Amino acid sequence: MVAVVEEAVVCLVDSTIVASPVKGRACSVDITVATRRSARNVGKGRPYYGVKTEPNEESQDVAKKRKVCREKLLSKTSVTPSVTNAVLGSSPYNGKGEPVEGGTVDKKQIISGNQVFQSINTPELNEANDSSHMGNGFVVNGQKATNGVSVGPEFGMNGESAECGKLAGGPGKSAYARVKETLRAFNTNYLQFVQEEELRVNGSNTSSKNVKHKKSKGNVLKEPVAAKFSKCKEKESKRASKRPDLKAISKMLSNSTVLYPEKTIGHLPGIDVGDQFLSRAEMVVVGLHSHWLNGIDYMGSKYAKLPQYRSYIFPLAVCIVLSGVYEDDLDNSEDVIYTGQGGNDLLGRRHQIRDQKMERGNLALKNSLTCGVPVRVVRGHESASSYCGKVYTYDGLYKVIKYWAEKGMSGFTVYKYRLRRLEGQPTLTTNQVYYFRPQVPSSISELHGLVCDDISGGQENFPIPATNIVDDPPIPPTDFVYSKFTQVAKNLKVPSATSGCKCKRECVDPRVCSCAKRNGDDFPYVRKDGGRLVEAKAVVFECGPHCQCNSSCVNRTSQQGIRYRLEVFRIPKKGWAVRSWDAIPSGAPVCEYTGVLMKSEEIVSDDENNYIFDIDCLQTVKGLDGRERRPGNISSLIDLDDKKSEAVEYCIDAGSLGNVARFINHSCAPNLFVQCVLSQHHDIKMAKILLFAADNIPPLQELTYDYGYALDSVVGADGTVRKLRCFCGAADCRKWLY
Repeated sequence: MVAVVEEAVVCLVDSTIVASPVKGRACSVDITVATRRSARNVGKGRPYYGVKTEPNEESQDVAKKRKVCREKLLSKTSVTPSVTNAVLGSSPYNGKGEPVEGGTVDKKQIISGNQVFQSINTPELNEANDSSHMGNGFVVNGQKATNGVSVGPEFGMNGESAECGKLAGGPGKSAYARVKETLRAFNTNYLQFVQEEELRVNGSNTSSKNVKHKKSKGNVLKEPVAAKFSKCKEKESKRASKRPDLKAISKMLSNSTVLYPEKTIGHLPGIDVGDQFLSRAEMVVVGLHSHWLNGIDYMGSKYAKLPQYRSYIFPLAVCIVLSGVYEDDLDNSEDVIYTGQGGNDLLGRRHQIRDQKMERGNLALKNSLTCGVPVRVVRGHESASSYCGKVYTYDGLYKVIKYWAEKGMSGFTVYKYRLRRLEGQPTLTTNQVYYFRPQVPSSISELHGLVCDDISGGQENFPIPATNIVDDPPIPPTDFVYSKFTQVAKNLKVPSATSGCKCKRECVDPRVCSCAKRNGDDFPYVRKDGGRLVEAKAVVFECGPHCQCNSSCVNRTSQQGIRYRLEVFRIPKKGWAVRSWDAIPSGAPVCEYTGVLMKSEEIVSDDENNYIFDIDCLQTVKGLDGRERRPGNISSLIDLDDKKSEAVEYCIDAGSLGNVARFINHSCAPNLFVQCVLSQHHDIKMAKILLFAADNIPPLQELTYDYGYALDSVVGADGTVRKLRCFCGAADCRKWLY
């Protein structure tokens, strides 16, 4: 690890337990006996949502509106679900401009199978934005792009320096940070609408079950009018459901939280060649491709009024998506023959059913050839890790070098465009239409540098192997005892279990579930993908041992153990690290941080233990010492005016006993976040520490979270401030761990 001084484990090698001490890789700065120790914590890390949000009257009013919306969803079945007005993480919500279903948003019905989706048809999604400014676009003079491509002076370029990134992303933040925050805000909104849909369906099922049937003559069941009406409404409700990702787009457009709402030619700051997106919707909210269905994204004629574009012909293409929709497409990676848009049976056999016309996107690509401007190319590929079944990779800039019309395979006229990739860009991360990434091993025996078959010794749902190709000879992680659960110090008494909910089988109705009421009259998780946390909260209250629901209840999500195949591996400079062989969706629990639960005052200050985690949930709720406050009202459990609670009373020591979480490294731009969870009892000072996915994490990406160390917080016995360098490599790295 970054701050590793000594590492240890009880490990299984060839079914034999080994426990030999070994020194870890030395720190860049020697750590001596300190008067103030270093400890990881919950609240001092960078905020999950990217913006510090303080609870105020407006946010409380928004919470009340969400509660009313949930009650409506559960009390009756509506044809179109209401839209929540949750606080967006990427920018403060002012309580105004609530998104409205309908109004100026034109909707179209798309019939797919037995379901009808409401598609959004807005100026922002289909045509060029009417805005008279290009606030997020870059105007550079002959500047070279980050990816090494020299293009025209008017094109938006990827910011190569931190200064350039800050210009694109706002004061103090790089463009990469803004992209990440926007995607996290989208994921939060997406999960909130998934939650609404679950509530709507549960409410529909409950209402249909409550309808009684009457018996007529001959003991034949007679269906009452109310039952027929209920079934009709239920059927209509299921048909008219709009996709949560499209609702999330609509909300972010209404709240003006789309990252690059104005269309720009060339690279976008913060988005590099090879970056991947799990849906079209993600590309829309970051501005890479601003339509969730059409293959060609283009600038409309209104952009011609802007001075930097007066020499161009409009419409003008900015991005195309190549995903095998059109039967006449040909993809040879560097050279592409792209079929124009229109006349395709997109929701059927995907064949041409009519002639294409030289208009809209087709005309835009023709004008790109005439003006000699590049077009962004995105390739879509089949992927089980995406909720839409595809993953999209940005493959860089291409130029249109030729176009023509011909009869396609189905006998209808189609327009063809030959595009050639500009030289000097990074090597393609996709091989034609196939998705390419480092190969995930099919079994542990295939691992190169395997030093331990399973560091958990069979305690977890999946074995956790350890690999080391750095050290010579390779050594396993040693000198600690693996424990799936947190152990309690001998002199510590844990509060007794609290009373539980009365729900049968699974908790589904937040109006009657006492555990849901503790979470703000709602369940913190959605059932999708085995359970995902909708948003980071002050504290998550899960169902406990006295609850009558079963073990598969959604409100026991973090109690199911590790759900993903993890691997501990060795990295130069940072020591041991952790990655997953499986894709992890945002909001999914990864693992608990286990160790020995003990009083903070009993930690020995001179043992050079870098595995201490302060349970500062209470201090985070109160917003002390710059900690980031999160949504959630737990005033019934704590006294906000109690000065005694300002000191952290308890911590988890994973120095000699712990689990895989102790090997997860720090990052200034992490893909995990820390969440306090209560289930066995309700003493927030002894809450469990869980690590959740903050982003959609692809396979084999290193798992990291922000340790939350305060700079200049560690002072040696001689009174000097101790420093420790950070090697996370993030674009926004703070350079020092503490």
